[in-house]
Parts: sequence; C-alpha cells; structure tokens
Amino acid sequence: MKTLVSVEGVTRHYRVGKRWPWAASPQVLRAVDGVTIDIARGETLGVVGESGSGKSTLAQLVLGLVAPSSGRVLFEGKPVDDGDAAVWRQLRREMQLVFQDPLGALNPRLNVGRQIEEPLVIHRIGTGEERAEKVRRMLDAMHLKRSLAERYPHELSGGQRQRVVLARALILEPKLIVCDEPVSALDVSVQAQIVNLLADLKSRLNLTMLFISHDLRIVRHVSDRVAVMYLGRIVEVGDRASIFGAAQHPYTQALISAVPELRSANGTPRKRVRLEGEPPSPISLPTGCRFSPRCARATAVCAEREPELRSRGATSVACHNPGEGGA
Repeated sequence: MKTLVSVEGVTRHYRVGKRWPWAASPQVLRAVDGVTIDIARGETLGVVGESGSGKSTLAQLVLGLVAPSSGRVLFEGKPVDDGDAAVWRQLRREMQLVFQDPLGALNPRLNVGRQIEEPLVIHRIGTGEERAEKVRRMLDAMHLKRSLAERYPHELSGGQRQRVVLARALILEPKLIVCDEPVSALDVSVQAQIVNLLADLKSRLNLTMLFISHDLRIVRHVSDRVAVMYLGRIVEVGDRASIFGAAQHPYTQALISAVPELRSANGTPRKRVRLEGEPPSPISLPTGCRFSPRCARATAVCAEREPELRSRGATSVACHNPGEGGA
C-alpha cells in the first residue's frame, strides 16, 4: 500500500514558566517527543494512550495546525508546513478534522445546510445550486432527513450533530480524516451508530483515517493498525490482531487488561494488570524509559537508557524487557 502521510522524527515542545522576572527559568514541556510513523492510503491508524500522552498534539501536527519543533510531516511526499499559503489551502481540502464535541464544533447562528455547504464556499467549488445538491446528497449519506438542513444545531440530537460534522468534513472529498475522540461525548447507543457509519464510509469512499480514542473497544473495531503513546512517544505499534492478541509492551498490556470484555486467546478472563502511580510530568521526565517508574518488569537498564522502537515480530516495541500478553 502507498503511504499517504509520513511523520518523520517529529517533536513538539512548549516552553512554560517564566511569566514574571522573578520566576524560575522556562521549562520545556515535551508534548510529542520523537514520533516516526506512516499512514498508508485507505487504512485506519488508531492512536491510544492516557490523557497527556500526546495524541491530540500528534493529530494537530499531522494536520499542520501546529508546526513541529523538529522533524517533518509529509502528505503525499510534500511537507505539510512548507510556508506556502497556496499549498496549505490546497491541503485543507485533502485533510479534515472531526471534533470531539459536535455542539462546540458547529456555529449556533447558521443552519445545518449552510454549515455543511461552507467548505465548498470557502474553496469556491460549484454554483449555488450545485452546492445545494451536494449538501442534499451528504445528508442522505449520513442517514439524515433533508429537512434538517433548515434546522439549527441546538434543535438536533447529539448523534445528529456529529453526523452533520461528518458531512461537513466529507463534502470536500478529502483523502485523510482525523477523528479526535469523535464519539466520547455521545451516549453509548449513539456511539455504536457513528462508529458503524464511519466504518461504512471508510469502505465506500476508501478513506484514510487517523482515529484517536481512549476507548479500546472502539479502536479495535475501526482500526487496521494501532499505535500506543506514552508521554509523547510511541511505545508499541502493530496491526490490530497483534496489538490486541499478543501485546508485548507492559503499558499496552495494562491498557488492554482494563477493558473487561476483551478476553485472552483461549476465552478465559484476562488477568488485570494494574499500574501503580500517575504518569510523570512531561516537563520533568524520568531518565531512561519513561514508563519504568510504573513498570513491574523494570530493571537497572530501564532507568539508564531510553529504549528505541524496534521491530519484534508482528509489532514494533520500545521496551528493554518486552513479553507477550494475550487478548
């Protein structure tokens, strides 16, 4: 499969502190700290990890919404942030974001039809009637009544609003959709509807998706590959079956074990792997492996040297002492 997006050694650091002359020297918050990964055309890459692991920042870097501190992001071989306004505008058509909160993502003063049409207006695509017809087709594709085009966001349910957000993102026929916790604000029954709709759209439109979520059940359902992030770095990445069937990093194993209905390969209940303590601050990272203070398998080398992401069978793992789990 051809690569659509290449993330090459990307970091995103923020200087924090030093608000006043007498304050301490500025410190560096490492939101994303050396990520390299490719996304192939037509695949869905799921990204999981605790809050603060850098998932949303990685999404912003891929979309070019923030510039990397170092490294680069390529879209179809071209830098996302090359400074050319015309190139950046063209990329906006090819990459779209689906927000976590659909109500916050929609303008309360515009009706649904105008909001779905807005990307076409911005990019000067089609006549008024052509745009109106495309809006009607998008409502059909989202299983929404055409009459909803005249309504306003507050008149819709949460599931309907998220479908409108999806319609607005897809009306430009982008090549990449970035979904940042797209169903976390919805009821469980509505979550299932939106996830199934995404899976159907991916199949019919050959979409490429970067799917960020805390919910491993949803990630398992929609993803072709899964990347696990911890404190700004990818600690394990592999195809869905390998990650959920034989995770090797202790952090990945702990995340999977916390989902009750995911069982081991022979059908027996999975043994719960409990993590002690909280993740360290991204401003003051531990030496060596970032996960070592919470890892039951940590040895002396873990506190001395940070592990590199290396291929190990069906997955790539950043761990000095990897070991197979089960799903």
